[in-house]
Formats: sequence, C-alpha cells, structure tokens
Amino acid sequence: MSTLDVLLWGVLPYVMIAILVLGTVWRYRYDKFGWTTRSSELYESRLLRIGSPLFHFGLLVVIIGHVIGLVIPKSWTDAVGLPEEAYHAQALVLGAIAGFCTLVGVGILVYRRRTTGPVFMATTKNDKAMYVVLVAAIVAGLATTLLGAAGGEEHNYRLTVAPWFRSLFVLQPDIAAMADSGLAFQIHTLIGMLLFAIWPFTRLVHAFTAPIPYLFRPYIVYRSRAGGPALRPPRRGWERE
Repeated sequence: MSTLDVLLWGVLPYVMIAILVLGTVWRYRYDKFGWTTRSSELYESRLLRIGSPLFHFGLLVVIIGHVIGLVIPKSWTDAVGLPEEAYHAQALVLGAIAGFCTLVGVGILVYRRRTTGPVFMATTKNDKAMYVVLVAAIVAGLATTLLGAAGGEEHNYRLTVAPWFRSLFVLQPDIAAMADSGLAFQIHTLIGMLLFAIWPFTRLVHAFTAPIPYLFRPYIVYRSRAGGPALRPPRRGWERE
C-alpha cells in the first residue's frame, strides 16, 4: 500500500464523515430558515412535474441498490442460494434502469434551470457546483454498474469496495481491498465522498428532513365565503351565543 492509498481510503473517508456530521449540525443550528430546497414551482411546473419524480424515485432505487450491494456480504447471498450470475443480472437491469431515470430526471431539472429565466436567476453558485458533482456521481455510477455486470473478479465490487465500505464502520479500514478495485470504482467512490462532503452546505440537506408526517396529517377542509346565504346572521364580538 502506498501513502496515497492510505490517505484516500484510510483517512479521507473519516474526514468526509466528520464534515458531513458537523456540517449538518452547524447548518441546522445556524441556518434553519435556509434548510430548504428553495422551491421554484411557482416559476415553472411542467418540466418539474416530469423531472422531479424521475430523479427522486430513480435515486431512491439507486440508494437501495447501494445498500444491498455494499452492506450485504457476498457470503449471505451465496448462503440463500442466489447465484452470482443472477445477482449481477438483476443488478444490471435494476441499476441501469434506475440510474438512467435518475440521469434523465436531473438532466431535465438542469435544463429547466438553464432555460427558465426566473428559475435561472434563483440558482446560486452553490447550486451549480452541486449539480456538477451530482451528475458526475450518477454518470460514474452507471459506468460502474455496467462494469460490475460484466463479471470477473476485477469488476466485482463485492470483493473489493463492499468489504472496504463495511470495514470503515468498525474503524479498521481495509485499504488493500479498495486499492485493488478498478479505477472506475475508485473514481466513483471519490466523487461520492465529495458529494457527501458538500451535502450539508447545499439544497440536498433537505433529504435529512423528509416530510413523513405530511402523509399522516388530517385533511384540510376548505369552505367558500361566497355563494349562498350564511348559516347564521353576523353578530358582534361581545354578544353571547
């Protein structure tokens, strides 16, 4: 192992985690009113209705795929009788579809920001940098999906990237495993760490406060003031019922 390998795969991940955690705490304490996506739906909604679901649902499947691929050891899937060929086949199909949907969705959102005047004016330099890193991570992820589905130990991230990822949480990083992975996987990992490092300082931070209670809130009843007589005559505020 070289010094560069130690820095990239043994030190940098913990620096990224520290920035992610401390940056999120700082953002929550000192910028609660900025903890938002700064919605621009009022300016343009047609493209947003197409691009936003494609991006968010595609990204959700991508995240689930990463959790399965990185957290679940190969020995577990072997134990339940899932052949390696079948695993790579489903990873290729689901990963490619989800990655393509995510890429198309973010492409529509970027196009919308570039071509809709008010939306473009509301786009900050921070947003532009975030989109560049996000698109780079998606493209690199699609490349690694195709390489991983190609088969062969040199493209099997479950033998290199996944053990390294799991070793980080026990504070014993398997630097050699990550150093032996392919260049495409290393690039994707570095871009991913950069994305998580800037996460607390961009609009992506809203993902940590998903409006789950919104799904269970009671209905809001709207009543019209016009059209038809009132149920009771108006009264003064000091009169009794």
